[in-house]
Amino acid sequence: MVTTIMGKPFRAKELVTIGLKSKFYGLSEHDVSKVCSKLGFYPKMRIHQLTEQQILGITKELSDLTIGADKKAIIRSNIALKRTIGSYAGMRHALGLPVRGQRTKTNAKTARRLNRIERRGYATSTNQYNAIGLQESFHHSEQGVFAGFKNFMRILI
Repeated sequence: MVTTIMGKPFRAKELVTIGLKSKFYGLSEHDVSKVCSKLGFYPKMRIHQLTEQQILGITKELSDLTIGADKKAIIRSNIALKRTIGSYAGMRHALGLPVRGQRTKTNAKTARRLNRIERRGYATSTNQYNAIGLQESFHHSEQGVFAGFKNFMRILI
């Protein structure tokens, strides 16, 4: 038998704490334990042991928390803010490198995978989009029709 909470299916024999933590993005072990203690569940309770009222209580408590797409949007906006102000962490996000001081010689594969967020539209330096910077980029040593287009494309990339 499958039980659904907020549109997510749960197996009957699954623990409530593990099920909630794994199905909803942004729920930590602490958040789940707070919800369960508020509703009076014991820690090893399983999904099939829940009554209809308890499932409605879980739904009500989860609707008050910031989870799922809302949580992802907040994280993306925080990263975008760091990138637009040109902070060190924002620059590391833009380059796809580890942000919090991890080593890069060997174990940076996870950071390269996780820090791959859309890079266009964010400046990593504060003077990239000012008028002087745009005018200076057109005055390179290259000459010709295609050189101007190439320099213009260099700004957009």
